[in-house]
Amino acid sequence: MITDRDDGHPFKTGAGHGGRRPGYPVAAGVFAIGMAGTTLPTPLYGLYREQLGFSELMVTVVFAVYALGVITVLLLAGNVSDTVGRRPVLFCALGLSAASALCFLFEGGLPMLLLGRVLSGFAAGLFSGAATAAVLELAKPGQEAHAGFAATAANMGGLGCGPLLSGLLAQYAPWPLKLPFLVHLGLVALATGATWLLPETVRRPRRPRSLRPQRLHLPHEVRGVFAPSAIAAFAGFALLGLFTAIAPSFVGQTLGVHNLAVAGAVVFTVFLGSTVGQSLSGRIGVRTALPAGCLVLVAGLVLVATSLAVTSLPVLVTGAVCGGIGQGLAFRAGLTAVGHAAPPEHRGGTISAFFLVAYLGISLPVVGVGALTMELGLRGAGLTFSACVIAVAVAVGLYVLRRPPTDDD
Repeated sequence: MITDRDDGHPFKTGAGHGGRRPGYPVAAGVFAIGMAGTTLPTPLYGLYREQLGFSELMVTVVFAVYALGVITVLLLAGNVSDTVGRRPVLFCALGLSAASALCFLFEGGLPMLLLGRVLSGFAAGLFSGAATAAVLELAKPGQEAHAGFAATAANMGGLGCGPLLSGLLAQYAPWPLKLPFLVHLGLVALATGATWLLPETVRRPRRPRSLRPQRLHLPHEVRGVFAPSAIAAFAGFALLGLFTAIAPSFVGQTLGVHNLAVAGAVVFTVFLGSTVGQSLSGRIGVRTALPAGCLVLVAGLVLVATSLAVTSLPVLVTGAVCGGIGQGLAFRAGLTAVGHAAPPEHRGGTISAFFLVAYLGISLPVVGVGALTMELGLRGAGLTFSACVIAVAVAVGLYVLRRPPTDDD
């Protein structure tokens, strides 16, 4: 929990606002709705591909510009809510989320899809910092652990619920390319009303002088733990990127399952696994969770590769759950290790650098898979991707087994 302080950016917790004001569960709900919008198009890419006639490579590019939007916001405005307050940033993020939904709702071709994904990335970048901080700061004394897990569950759970919702609506309701975004706009309106009721946790918000790229500084104290932690996050986010961008194509073209609800559910399982893994990480500690997460991630990737080789949907789902658990374990452990190692005066920049590496993992490898499909097909590209990420995760896992990070208290 962030406590009151008397410098230029003081904070206050929700405890001082009385019991009648919404607390951290409401902020977590707003967070989940915002993140769900970022993955809403996932099961629909196949429909867009058929309608607009672009390649699998272009599907991954459409997805990757989302990560570009997230990275841009992390660099330019990652800490802006410390100055202007949490609520204004949340309102801005919800507005961007609504604008993204409108781009998809009235799409007239590839440029609108790309614009919608960029706007969605901007929204996710703002939500990641402001909503996480709001959830933690609105927790009353004794609720810190529950609020921490609520922020984690809202983030990964929201990402998982997006494709599940749109897959169900696209498969079983009318207007498959319209209704999911209409429903999301309704949810955004609900989240906007909830945000209006939330107390502001920044005591003296003020307008920032300018938006300049943040300096990503790695202090000497963190360099030993940063590389393995960030590379583990890169590998885990590459798995998330694979499932979010082209898992529906794998399900439809390689496994022969054309039900959009099933495709959305498959993507949901990897984020569900990640949420479970992050909850387990807090129980077993960083020293164990980081190498264990890498090894469980490897097991999940082996199952994913096996599912492609033998064309088995149950094996793919099992691999998604297993890989998600590994990703969640390694990600939360790595973030905790980096946060604890960084001195307070450089903690923000260090964590921004960590997230930058993670989001590179969710974009660059996925575009590579899209390019490989042009030569190897989906199955060959998926097998090649799995082998590469397995090699990275094994190397990191063995490294942290020999040189484990300091455990959290």
